[in-house]
Amino acid sequence: MTTADVVIVGGGIVGASIAYQLTKAGCRNVLILEREAHQGKGSTGKSMGGVRAQFSTDVSIQMSLYSIPFFRDFEDALGHPSGYCAQGYLFVAASSTHLNYLRANHARQAAMGLTTARLLDPEDVTRMVPQLRSDDIVGGSFCSTDGFVDPYSIMTGFTLRAIDQGARLERDVTVTGIQKDVRGITAVETSQGGPVATRIVVNAAGAWASQIAGMAGLDLPVEPLRRMLVPTEPFDKIAHSAPMIIDMSTGFHFRPESLGLLLAWNDPEETPGFKTNFDRAFVEKILTHAVSRVPVLEEVEVNPSRAWAGLYEMTPDHHPILGEAPGIAGFYCANGFSGHGVMHSPATGKILADLILKGSTELIDARLLNYSRFAEGRLIEETAVL
Repeated sequence: MTTADVVIVGGGIVGASIAYQLTKAGCRNVLILEREAHQGKGSTGKSMGGVRAQFSTDVSIQMSLYSIPFFRDFEDALGHPSGYCAQGYLFVAASSTHLNYLRANHARQAAMGLTTARLLDPEDVTRMVPQLRSDDIVGGSFCSTDGFVDPYSIMTGFTLRAIDQGARLERDVTVTGIQKDVRGITAVETSQGGPVATRIVVNAAGAWASQIAGMAGLDLPVEPLRRMLVPTEPFDKIAHSAPMIIDMSTGFHFRPESLGLLLAWNDPEETPGFKTNFDRAFVEKILTHAVSRVPVLEEVEVNPSRAWAGLYEMTPDHHPILGEAPGIAGFYCANGFSGHGVMHSPATGKILADLILKGSTELIDARLLNYSRFAEGRLIEETAVL
């Protein structure tokens, strides 16, 4: 029987980060199981690639304060590019409610040690992006160290270094069952060969996490939610040095991508489910919001066949579930990132490696994100969700 000290279910950016941190800390016998023939075919490869520290809760800010410098120094540390581009995130407020929300978030961010975020008056906002319709803008916030990364490249960098440090990656392998005894996890059953004996399993299965958890007897409150992204054709009427721009009045946001722009909007009518097809009717919806805030986008061209859909893995409070499951010794969760899995992958890898190897972590108060918070009524709602 094959054995491993740790089996990681899911070879996307989160699973790869955990493997990297475990092997870096000296836990070499790590096995990553990826159900696809190639990594990154789940949420990682379909991500918008945004990274930001402008969040509304302490723990989200802390995870960003670890992760963003990690992306900045990624190539020096791991020998592989991260694609980190610090063009910033610009939140545009068109109501006093939204401006007060930004002020409260900014105060919390500053208290946590974020020094690169600042509040803006209306003139600052329009100076930064002159193409915005400005008649209703009352202010905004901007963080210069926020920006974008290449999720696929980061996942590859984590994986290659983890393998260099002793990890194994098996692709095209489906987990079919998880065995337990009175002490906890004993083995992982797969579609390839016999079971893998292990005392530690990490669930990093993304939008499919609840199915894996169910095999271990855990009811995981994670559900998939479709998010659609629309790239434009080449467009030069907005600077390619522009930040990620978020119109708080509608949730429409966009950023430079290649020679054009990448447009995003979370449709409030979207319902949970494993829907990964792109709905062409979405183009008209998103362009309506786009032109409303950025009139020059009326001239932009979109080819719907280039657009795509991916899955967020949502939890009830939009925070991930991290750590060992109660009552199932050796079963660890790294799930439910609610759209923030890529940007928080470095922190997640460090937190999970610490919890597995040391039983605690100094990066965050891990109790805030454990599974038990749901039963104990300790939800901490992240409201800055895009």
